[in-house]
Amino acid sequence: MPTATRKAAAPLATGAPKDAIDTASQRRYCAQPIHPQPGFDASVSPARVRAILAARRKWVNGTQLTYCCFQRGDPVPAAWQGQAADFAVVDEAFDTWARLGIGINFRRVQAPEEAMVRIGFDPHDGAWSCVGRTLLEIRSPLERTMNFAWPLAAEAGLDTALHAIGHTLGLEHEHQHPHAGIAWNRQAVLDVFGAAPHHWTEAEIEWNVLRRLDAAEARRPHWDPDSVMGFGFDAGLIDAPAAYKSGHCPKGGLSYGDKAWVVEAYPGVRAPPVGSLKVGASQLLKLKAGETRVFDFLPSRTRDHDIATFGRSDALLVLFETTPEGNVQIAGDDDSGTARNAHLRARLHRGRHYQLGVRLFHAEVPFETALMVW
Repeated sequence: MPTATRKAAAPLATGAPKDAIDTASQRRYCAQPIHPQPGFDASVSPARVRAILAARRKWVNGTQLTYCCFQRGDPVPAAWQGQAADFAVVDEAFDTWARLGIGINFRRVQAPEEAMVRIGFDPHDGAWSCVGRTLLEIRSPLERTMNFAWPLAAEAGLDTALHAIGHTLGLEHEHQHPHAGIAWNRQAVLDVFGAAPHHWTEAEIEWNVLRRLDAAEARRPHWDPDSVMGFGFDAGLIDAPAAYKSGHCPKGGLSYGDKAWVVEAYPGVRAPPVGSLKVGASQLLKLKAGETRVFDFLPSRTRDHDIATFGRSDALLVLFETTPEGNVQIAGDDDSGTARNAHLRARLHRGRHYQLGVRLFHAEVPFETALMVW
């Protein structure tokens, strides 16, 4: 389980006005599961660390994210099972991101075992979603990677779903941007989020509101106050900037910054052309740090194949089989922060179409990393 059911917490010390707490009780917020930051060997340079942090949760181009909404009849707790009206909002939210023409796609499936993103609707477990590729750590098809705790068909339900899918794409909370310049009234924030209906612990409040992201984890250099990934805050929670002392609320929907980020992270028409791999012939990736590329491979005979990157670099390598329903992920390897290269071994079949997706995190020498099948 990525997070536990929220437990009622004792009221925290006073700091927020009662009307602020009462107003906040009408708001609903996303409580991300607290996940440990990666550790790196002392030999990994700060530049490599920054590059890895900036890209490690993103998917490679060519990925198809399958998703399902737990429903009546699924072998999961009844509280996780949603309604058709909620499913329609989830579909609309995925379609909204997809319409931007990005280099990954989404497909709703009925069977949980076919889904990478598994969505529950437990009203007692808050709203949360795994961030990017961390959802792959939850391997059981009967465990959630996302949860909604209130009806999505209600007001602002689409923004709630857009926000959760933004996390699945690799986005963090925008109000935690290191350059937002927000000075919090810490005790007021603790009061509001520690009270009903949230009952967050102080650690959860720190993780989801007060903590500043590392600069490498911020999606763009500047804070986007209208991002769908930000929270709305009432008066008394922000001491500075002065313009937000009386409260702050994003406009709603995907902002220009949201759209710009996802198109840059997952380029569609702007992506490098799909290359073609031949057995025994290396292919230079020609990628800058953070960029992604896709290669076709059609085996000439059925056998075990090795696929690897070469070069002093950090990269994510993913193998897909291309099917009429879209790309199906077969295997993947992430060599970031290590002294080795990404390497896969899989039995590939003559007559089937495969693709290799690569995201380069960092290269010691630009444009010297290659990919090869043998």
